[in-house]
Amino acid sequence: MTSTDHNLKTTPKASKRSGYRVPVVLHLMVLPAVLLVFVFSYLPMGGIVMAFQDYKASLGFTGSPFVGLKHFRYMFENDYFMKITMNTLIFACSKIILNLIVPFSFALLLNEVRHMGFKRSIQTMVYLPHFLSWVTLSGILIDLLGQTGVANQLLTFLFGIKPIFFLGDGTWFRLTIIFSDVWKEFGFNTIIFLAALSGINPALYEAAEVDGASRMKQTLHITIPSLTPILIVVATLALGSVLNANFDQVFNLYSPMIYQQGDIIDTFVYREGLLSGQFSFATAVSLFKSMIGLVLIIISYRLAYRFAGYRIF
Repeated sequence: MTSTDHNLKTTPKASKRSGYRVPVVLHLMVLPAVLLVFVFSYLPMGGIVMAFQDYKASLGFTGSPFVGLKHFRYMFENDYFMKITMNTLIFACSKIILNLIVPFSFALLLNEVRHMGFKRSIQTMVYLPHFLSWVTLSGILIDLLGQTGVANQLLTFLFGIKPIFFLGDGTWFRLTIIFSDVWKEFGFNTIIFLAALSGINPALYEAAEVDGASRMKQTLHITIPSLTPILIVVATLALGSVLNANFDQVFNLYSPMIYQQGDIIDTFVYREGLLSGQFSFATAVSLFKSMIGLVLIIISYRLAYRFAGYRIF
């Protein structure tokens, strides 16, 4: 028997063995991540039972009395809960809208820049804030927007107006929260639209130039229609986070004097649950928010599939 015949006979067995081994190894590589998700995401879901109990830490889950929907009834009868829900919607909806319009517009403008060095420099500068934590940025904003901060000093010097209490006045606090979030995130969100722009067929622009179309007409009739599907996808998927107003940002910037205009569901749950010890009520509020988010995520996936043909599963 030649060496060639021997290789032909042993190759199928080797491939068969490797065919069984490779999937097992790949699954073992994923196992640590699966365990982490199970331990930190699925096991804690057992705590949902607290929303239907008068939970006492000394009695535990099994010993605490069952009260049914008591905390949910109190939640909907509580005027302050309605106020923080409205605050959350104002923050979240404003951020969603502006975080679509600003990155979309910026991507269109950046796409017109022909000098690659300048274009990359601009991209780098607008991406950087995304990688800073809100703990760091909050300290910077508190210094800049304080009564004696740089922003107020410039306003007084240039326009002669009195210092503005950006973080102590409810209206100015809302504007500060919304626009500081857009400033931090719009550069990173621009990546999505720049990636979509790179996928547009250059032949479309060449044909438009032959027909005498200006850059503005090319943008209106080629660029924007080509970006519309991804814009619809991003907008619809953002619906799932309509009750997320960024806990880290608000928590690090707000204070008791602007709770009426600046408090959101997440910060309210933190204070009621961890600081006041109202574990059952805080769990009920958090569960309500999670259920609304789940419904909105399902609706957003349906809308994304219907209007843009996008689906995950």
